[in-house]
This record gives sequence, C-alpha cells and structure tokens, in this order.
Amino acid sequence: MSASELVERVPRFLRSFYFLAGLAFLVWMFLFDANDFIKQYDMYAKWKELNTDKEYYLREIDKVKKDRAELLSSPELLEKFAREKYIMKRPGEDVFVLVPQEKE
Repeated sequence: MSASELVERVPRFLRSFYFLAGLAFLVWMFLFDANDFIKQYDMYAKWKELNTDKEYYLREIDKVKKDRAELLSSPELLEKFAREKYIMKRPGEDVFVLVPQEKE
C-alpha cells in the first residue's frame, strides 16, 4: 500500500483544511497556550480554597463582632477579659501568673 492509497482511505472531512486547522488550534490551546487546561485546573482549585478561607474568615468576623458587642455592653465582662487576656490589674493589686512545670 502506498502513501496515496492510505490518504485516500481517510474520510474526506478529516482531510479538509478547516478540520486540520481547527484540530491544530485545539491542540495549541489545550497543551501549549499560557492558559492551558493544567493552569485552568490549578486556578480553579486555588479559587475553591480561597472561597473556603473566605467563608471561615467571615464566620470569625461575625464571632469577633458578637464578642466585641458583649464586651462593650458590660463593664464587668470587659474587666474580666482585660484581666484574663492581657493580665491587667488595678492600682495597688499584685498579679501572680502561674506557669505549669514542664514534665521531663
């Protein structure tokens, strides 16, 4: 079988210029372009991760806003928070911070 006979056995639409040009374009776009499928998939995965982070931070913001509203509404809670978190004290008080011993 010669090369011309092999070419004749291929259907006519597969030998057309437009089909070959379109196929070359698709191969270029899928494999060699700056925005190929691999990069698109990586960007999509990053986008999903960032959306998950966004939801987490929005929940944390709501939680902090709620805590802030509670602290600002009650002077007793504000004092308790300041004493526990920032080890603040009243004038004339002594504060002792107990640190647990490390086990060897």
